[in-house]
Amino acid sequence: MARTPVIAGNWKMNLDHLEAIQLVRQLVYHLVADVFDAAELVGVPPFTALRSLQSLIEGDRLRLALGAQTCSEHDAGAYTGEVSPVMLAALRVRYVICGHSERRTLFGETDEVVNRKVAAALRAGMTPILCVGESGEQRDAGVADAVVTRQVRAGLAGVAPEQVAQLVVAYEPIWAIGTGRTATPDDADAMCGVVRATVADVAGTDAADAVRVQYGGSVKPGNIRELMSRPHVDGALVGGASLDAEDFAVICRFSRR
Repeated sequence: MARTPVIAGNWKMNLDHLEAIQLVRQLVYHLVADVFDAAELVGVPPFTALRSLQSLIEGDRLRLALGAQTCSEHDAGAYTGEVSPVMLAALRVRYVICGHSERRTLFGETDEVVNRKVAAALRAGMTPILCVGESGEQRDAGVADAVVTRQVRAGLAGVAPEQVAQLVVAYEPIWAIGTGRTATPDDADAMCGVVRATVADVAGTDAADAVRVQYGGSVKPGNIRELMSRPHVDGALVGGASLDAEDFAVICRFSRR
C-alpha cells in the first residue's frame, strides 16, 4: 500500500509566536509546491503560537498542517493549566503528539494516560501521533522490542481498527533524542517493523498496511534520505533540525534530493 509520508517538526518549548511566524515564512520560501504533493508537512509549535500560525496558514493558504505537542485527556472542566482537545480542534489543529518520551520521562505520563490522550484527540477529530520507544538501558538489555510492543498495545487499547489505520505512530529511541546519535537506517526500519507487526496483531493487517510509522531521533538533512528509503519508515518526527528553516526544508525535500 502506498502511504503518504508525514514529516513533522516538533519545536518543543522554543520560539514565541513572532519567531514561529518567521520560521514558517522562511520554510515556505525554501520549498516548492510539489514537495507538498510528495509528503504531508506538519508544524508543531508551542501552544502560544498556534493561533498566530493558524491565521498565517489560512490567510496565505499554506499547505502546512498544524500540530499540538500534547493535549488534555479531558474535553473541559476544572483542570488548571491543561489544554482541551476541543479547543485545539477549534484552531484547526490536525495532529496531536501523544506520549512523547519527554512527556513520559519528565512529566510522568503512563501508558494509560497516553491511551486516554489518544482517545481524546480522536474524539475531537484530530490525528494522534502516538510516540513509542526504548531507553538506552532497555536496548542494551535486549528488551527494546518488548518495550515498544507494550507501548503500542497500550496506546491503541480500545481504538477501533478503522481509527488505527488513520493515525501515526512515531518510533523514537530515547537514547537518540537530542544526543546526536541516530539509529542506523536498518535498525530504525526493524523497529518500525515491530510497530507495524504489533498494529497488525492489535487491529488487523489492513490497519497495519495503512498506518504511517515515523522515525524520530536526531533526524538531520544528512540522514533523512537513507531513513526514508526503508520500507517501514513513512516519515520523520524532527526535533532540533526543524528549528532551522533551511535544514528542515532539506528534510522535507527528501524525495527530491
